[in-house]
Amino acid sequence: MTKQAGRSARDSVWRERKPRRGGRGGQPSGLDRERITEASVRLLDAEGLAKFSMRRLAAELNVTAMSLYWYVDTKDDLLELALDAVYAELRLPDPDDTGEDWREQLRGMATAYRQLLVRHPWLSPLAGRFLNIGPRSLAFSRAVQRVVRRAGLPAHGVTGAISAVFQFVYGYGTIESHFMTRVADTGLSPEEYFEQSMALVDEVPGTAEIIGESKDIMAARGGDTVAEMLDRDFTFALDLLVAGIEAMVARG
Repeated sequence: MTKQAGRSARDSVWRERKPRRGGRGGQPSGLDRERITEASVRLLDAEGLAKFSMRRLAAELNVTAMSLYWYVDTKDDLLELALDAVYAELRLPDPDDTGEDWREQLRGMATAYRQLLVRHPWLSPLAGRFLNIGPRSLAFSRAVQRVVRRAGLPAHGVTGAISAVFQFVYGYGTIESHFMTRVADTGLSPEEYFEQSMALVDEVPGTAEIIGESKDIMAARGGDTVAEMLDRDFTFALDLLVAGIEAMVARG
């Protein structure tokens, strides 16, 4: 994972709390970490990561910015709390239920993670910035590991299989979230934006020829809407990865 500027690998809101700084006055009533975290998620969804600040959050909660420091030491602590909070949206399967097909459980978690990345575009950069050791994030990681173990891979292959699937999902969901953010900024529908983009490409010398070579492939994948095209590509790619795990198990 990338190192965060100004922070060491030991810095995390999930470590034992540091002593609170003095001189804050009385602790503000009606405020707690859960409420602050919920407000942080709302702001990040509405305004994005770049505009997020302690001052803006305080205004949302109708408190002073200084009062937030009763509950967190830095803005990064808030971001780390918000990051873990959204993992609660993932419905995790019972990884020990041998009556359930591990393939379907894995597909379900991969699909849910993709949707989470698209629903919260700020999640992707934060997931690469922090340690992801909050309780909800760890619960997701534990469920993934247990499901993949049931596939029958040798122990040394489990982390590689997890990386293949979930780094793919992370990349796919990140690119999709960027696309949807650009679309929202234009006020167009995804289909209108896609059509305009393709028309623009056709006007660029050299680029049109390269894109033209792939038009038959794009047409063959089907889908009347952008969402359908994205879903088909994602599903097929995920099936390839699951088939790869099966093939490695068969090879012993």
